[in-house]
Amino acid sequence: MATSPNLRAALFMVLAMATFTCNDAITKSLSSQMNAGQIMFVRGVFATLFVGLLAWQQGALRNPRRALNPLVLTRSFFELGGTGFFLVALGHMPLANISAVLQSLPLAVTMGAALALREPVGWRRWIAILIGFAGVVVIVRPGVEGFSTYSVLALLSVACCAARDLATRRIPSDIPSLMVSTVTAAFVTVFGSLTVAPLGGWVPLSFGAAAALAAAGFLLIPSMVFLILAMRTGDVAFVAPFRYTALLWAITLGILVFGEWPDGTMLAGAGIVIASGLYSLYRETILGRRRPISETAASSMAPDGT
Repeated sequence: MATSPNLRAALFMVLAMATFTCNDAITKSLSSQMNAGQIMFVRGVFATLFVGLLAWQQGALRNPRRALNPLVLTRSFFELGGTGFFLVALGHMPLANISAVLQSLPLAVTMGAALALREPVGWRRWIAILIGFAGVVVIVRPGVEGFSTYSVLALLSVACCAARDLATRRIPSDIPSLMVSTVTAAFVTVFGSLTVAPLGGWVPLSFGAAAALAAAGFLLIPSMVFLILAMRTGDVAFVAPFRYTALLWAITLGILVFGEWPDGTMLAGAGIVIASGLYSLYRETILGRRRPISETAASSMAPDGT
């Protein structure tokens, strides 16, 4: 029996979110052994190598001058902030909690598109955005026991990623996506090397740690491939909600790998964020947008530079 394009696309999206979340879990498992700068650098070396080879094989690096486009560099700058804040927060927050906060990224992109790019956003979607961010407040719990200041870094990561995605939307279409990804990965890797010393210095790498970071870097390849297949195979309105399966993967890996059981408050907040995002996507779909504002332009819900 033949499988419909939308079902295949949904499967690709689920696999993309699974591989991205495995990348995060590997990174988190090493955060107690080395600082965020060293992780950013070592993982970035492997990521830049793997993505760069793929870009070269696809002919995406034939005109290197296009890599110096101001919008490509702007995207790299915001990716740098998003990755840095994310890695520091990841080392101190439960995997499911930081994943739940990151589910607000489509709402942040919609809000940024309305404020910065003057794209039309009706009152219903504004209400959805406000309710969604209220769900984020429930997750991070400011002012109560259980609040972590690292939650603020997770929110800053979301802000940087939203700015990154808005910049990505403005990059000329003749600049290949794989070139943009290669430049971004290299940019973040260089910055990571510069922050190793200020964040505590270099820690000798064991073979296991190096292999784990190589695996994390390599996982970007199937992640990006599955994501591209998902968005090209099925309808955006059908496929986009399956991005939220990242939270299910994060909860599962958090329990199995780190023994982190999510509490009711986090789950309630995450439910509010996801429901708001789905409603915003629904409103954009019925208004006839072929590419919803809230469809992130980058390769993942989380920072994708490394």
